[in-house]
Amino acid sequence: MSLFSTPFSPDRDAAVVTGAGNGIGRAIAQALVGEGVRTLFADVREDAVKAAIAASARPDLGVPWVGDLAEASACDALLQHAQSTLGLVTHFVHSASPPRREVDHALAVDEDTWRRMRAVNVDAGFHLARGLARSLIQAKTPGSFLILTSLHAETPRNLPHYSTSKAALAMMVKELAKSLGRYGIRVNALVPGAIAAGGFVADPALARHIPLGRLGKSDDLAPMALTVLSNQLSGYVTGAAFVVDGGLALTNWFEPPIVD
Repeated sequence: MSLFSTPFSPDRDAAVVTGAGNGIGRAIAQALVGEGVRTLFADVREDAVKAAIAASARPDLGVPWVGDLAEASACDALLQHAQSTLGLVTHFVHSASPPRREVDHALAVDEDTWRRMRAVNVDAGFHLARGLARSLIQAKTPGSFLILTSLHAETPRNLPHYSTSKAALAMMVKELAKSLGRYGIRVNALVPGAIAAGGFVADPALARHIPLGRLGKSDDLAPMALTVLSNQLSGYVTGAAFVVDGGLALTNWFEPPIVD
């Protein structure tokens, strides 16, 4: 039997993907249902969730959930809905993140924008991962979590609320991987480059900084995401960060913002 023929166990596996209404989260959620994995598509927009599920290879395996993960009560509601519709969740992908605006540099970002970015990225990511991990530990079942970080966890982005939240997520991956590994729960990071999707509108000129010569697409992330999530393919990998950027990390292309 080919190693790649059964990366998941459809009769046992179930997944939750946040930010599944668009961009990278949507591509990963659709790829999971394409592999036969029952998957909860979570997003803040109902129309985006419905469209993402309808456009997937197996709409019958997609479960919609709509809510604002900036609120702690929504995180609790998501966990409850996942349990009631999917049962035990074995795979978790945290891709949700508020939109990024280029005007929100260090001297311009307001407190609410700062709070929401950290609430969705860091607080919701931790709350959901811990809740799902507790269920797996109680059931004595292995699992695999994947957190979307960014090249800007290490390289300034002129958007301090975004970059610092992604840096926090990068360390959270390591903390969770170290704590949960003894229970068979793997936690890794997926590190996108310039992906023209979701909240990021890429300038085509950016392609000249990318060794592979083009901007990335959401679908470029899905194969690596599923490989890392699969216990069959990556069962001895945890606490790692996988960069999918066409080589963009080889250069720092951002100039300081104009703040006056």
